[in-house]
Order: sequence, then structure tokens, then C-alpha cells
Amino acid sequence: MSMTGMGAAARPVLAQPREDDRYPSRFGARGQIKKRLDPVVWGTPEQGSLSNSQLMFYEDNGYLNFDQLLTPDEVLTCLEELQRLRASEAVKRADEAVVEPGSRELRSLFAVHQSSAVLKSLCQHPKLVAIARQLLGSEVYIHQSRINYKGGFRGKEFYWHSDFETWHMEDGVPAMRLLSCSIALTANTPYNGPLMIVPGSHQRYVSCVGATPEEHYKASLQQQEVGVPDDASLTRLVQDFGITAPTGLAGSVTFFDCNVMHGSSSNITPLARSNVFVVYNSVHNAPTDPFCGLPPRPNFIAERRDFTPV
Repeated sequence: MSMTGMGAAARPVLAQPREDDRYPSRFGARGQIKKRLDPVVWGTPEQGSLSNSQLMFYEDNGYLNFDQLLTPDEVLTCLEELQRLRASEAVKRADEAVVEPGSRELRSLFAVHQSSAVLKSLCQHPKLVAIARQLLGSEVYIHQSRINYKGGFRGKEFYWHSDFETWHMEDGVPAMRLLSCSIALTANTPYNGPLMIVPGSHQRYVSCVGATPEEHYKASLQQQEVGVPDDASLTRLVQDFGITAPTGLAGSVTFFDCNVMHGSSSNITPLARSNVFVVYNSVHNAPTDPFCGLPPRPNFIAERRDFTPV
């Protein structure tokens, strides 16, 4: 949906940022690149299995990639569950579902840790939770979970963005103390639209242009046009840091910082790409009122009620 087609809904509620907004965005006429104000690694080598060199790599690059963190049996169980969900017409009609424009194929499904026992177990996997705790230096809860299907031949792209910019502006998450965990249930190859990351970009914050429309999530989950970097800012980041694409077989896992610039291209190969995403947030970083001034997004997109540690 085009932002120009939303009429009177496409208006800002706040004319300027709140006084407590350390990461303002969507208020200025031009995009700006600013310095990150929060730590990247909050924990220490003594708090988990990650070595000092791994923590330093995450500090510098904003991501960690692990080959075969899950067993083949765990992958198969989860993949069967994904296939069951994808085939369900009732699932496609749910509020939590996002379908591809035109094809009606399932693109994403949110809050899977609440609707699926299999995927709840995956999101609470001890290996995943332990890494999140160490990187964030605290107990964690699940801020968001979702399946991203990118089918063969026509799987649509996800444009460049920083998750934190949206989670801050539209969900009210105050600090950069959360991360995403991408779990590959099919092979992520260089050809089937893998996750692409601008390593090092997490050390900078890109404020975006364009006021937040009311109920923006309804359009942005299919095609995001507000809360994405302008061309000049993105060019600057890529010139400074380059682009990398962590790939791996089914069972591989990538953790990446909430503020790292990332995206993925469309998939025109016959090789489907299916991932489960879990967003772990520190229990000390619960959302406040959204910094854009609008009502918060639905709970299935951003948890606002249950901050129970995983």
C-alpha cells in the first residue's frame, strides 16, 4: 500500500520528539546518521558460553553466525510445523498472518511462540536463550516471534531497515538492549534471498524521513516505506562498512543486534527459504508509550503485557 493512498491517516501526532526520546526519527525533513548511545554487548565471558573473541566480534560487527546450532531432528520437527501452518487457510486469515500481495501465499506469521507448542519450545531453546542472556547481560523475555517464509520463484524482498528504529518509534522500546535470532529451517544460500547485514552499522543510528501513519503496521508488514533509511544514508553506511550475507544449512542460527542495518532480496530460485525469528528483549528494557505519539502496535507484534523471563 502506498503511503500517498492513506489520506488523512498519514499525519504525525507529535510535531517534535518527546524530551525523553534519545533516538528521535521521522520528524525531520532529512535523514541523519547519529552515534549509538547504548552498549552493544551488555554481558561478560563469565556469564555464558560465548568467548571473549565472540563477544568482541559481535561488538564490532553486530552479529554472530553459528553452523548447526540445532540438531537435524529438531529442524525436521520445526519444518513440519511450518509446513502445517503454511497450508492452513485459517492461519492465513488470522490477524497474525501476513500474505504475499497477489499470490496469497503466507509471507509471515507472528506470535508463533504463543500459537504453536512446537515453535514455543524452539523459542525457549536453552542454547538460544543462554546466548541472548549473555549478549544482553540480563534475563530476557520474548518481545516478538515470527515465521518468515520466502518461497521459491516469487518470495518478496525485505527492504533495508534497522529493527530498533521501528521498535522504538512504534512500540516505545527505549534502549538498544534487544536482539534478533534468525533460525534457518531450510538452507540459506547466497542465491535464495538470504539475510544481508551491513556489519558495523549498529554503531550508528539512522533517523528516517516521513511521519508515521496511523495503523502503519498494516501496510509496513507487506511493504515498508516509512521507517527505512534514505538512499544517501544507506549509501554512506555501505561505503563505510560493506555488506555481508551469513549463510548456512538448515539448523544454522544468526544473532544480530537490534540496530544493525539489514534486509534481503527477493527469491527467484526454486529453493525456498524459511526462517523462524525470535526477538529477545532485556527485562530491564520494557516498552513505554511509542515515541511517534500514536497508539502502540498490537501485542502479537510487540509484547506489552507479559515480561516473564524465558
